[in-house]
Amino acid sequence: MRLMILSLVLLVACPVVSSQTAVMADAGVAARRVRVKDVASVEGIRDNQLVGYGIVVGLRGTGDSTQTVFPLQTLVSALERMGVNLPQNATTASMRTQNMAAVFIAATLPPFARPGNKIDVTVSSAGDARSIEGGLLLMTPLYGPDGQIYAQAQGPLVLGGYSVTANGNTRSLNHPTTGRIPDGAIVERAVPLDLTHMKKLSLLLNDPDFRTASMMADAIRQQVAGTVARAVDSRRIEIEPPSSADIPELLARVESVEIETFPRARVVVNERTGTVVIGGNVRLQPVSILHGGLVVNVISQYQVSQPNALSSGSTQVVQQTTIDAQDKPANRIELKEGATVDDLVANLQQIGATARDIISILQAMKEAQALEAELEVM
Repeated sequence: MRLMILSLVLLVACPVVSSQTAVMADAGVAARRVRVKDVASVEGIRDNQLVGYGIVVGLRGTGDSTQTVFPLQTLVSALERMGVNLPQNATTASMRTQNMAAVFIAATLPPFARPGNKIDVTVSSAGDARSIEGGLLLMTPLYGPDGQIYAQAQGPLVLGGYSVTANGNTRSLNHPTTGRIPDGAIVERAVPLDLTHMKKLSLLLNDPDFRTASMMADAIRQQVAGTVARAVDSRRIEIEPPSSADIPELLARVESVEIETFPRARVVVNERTGTVVIGGNVRLQPVSILHGGLVVNVISQYQVSQPNALSSGSTQVVQQTTIDAQDKPANRIELKEGATVDDLVANLQQIGATARDIISILQAMKEAQALEAELEVM
């Protein structure tokens, strides 16, 4: 057993910042010019998720086993719909399903999709199939949240992996139980959406920000003549088009408008994989970091105590425990005023900090208000 205790000591020098200094600092942040379509979407124009349940056939003995009940029930139902009557003495126990697998199908119905359009589908095994490589998905209806059928899926699967088993040895790559069918579903029902009856349009920002919303409304009023636009809140901008306006043409002009955005400083941390992504606009305050560790190793060994010959003793298993503690000296990092993220990363690499150590240091810096960024932990 290995126990590691990390210690962090942060000494922060936080100067008093006036409102004028804050405005000057905000003005010094580099702006980024983007199109409206890259940072916002039109309310009501959205994708819709579809889901279905079906069977994949044509596998090479890698399908569901007889211990999974619902693939057998699906097979019996499919045969009955096709007019195949099973013998009276036939039971599910006598049926073999190694060449088929029960699967769930997921797809996304894009806006303005019409009957006859084709969409991609993703197929995933729902039972204990080892692989669905080389399988063929039989015709499966895809349902929307309202329970209506919006598409029909069918076709051969395309996998990005494989699984091979021989003589008890198994070799697999990626996920052989999930595949895709490009253009594997045909739209049967359209989602009604008529733009001609929309008297008001609303834009929704992907990342809510009052400044971006206000600047977007100003840019739309200036660059799209005759249009009234105003920011309702940090995410929503309402647009009132002229009475004789062509809505698709108006939206095309609105989405091509370029605005200046000031994205938030953000640090993204994935504790599961030890990944740390630090944005370029992250600011650091003067800070001193003392980072050290106490490592405690507890080692347990089992030894067999054998009694002497002709003695009345018995064989016993004795546990031997050894405890070893190592107190590492604390490493110091000092970041002066004006330090950048590159300076922080360079100092952390010099002291040999691991990804886990960097995550702990960033969290402590955020608590000490030395990291001017939004810390997002995935």
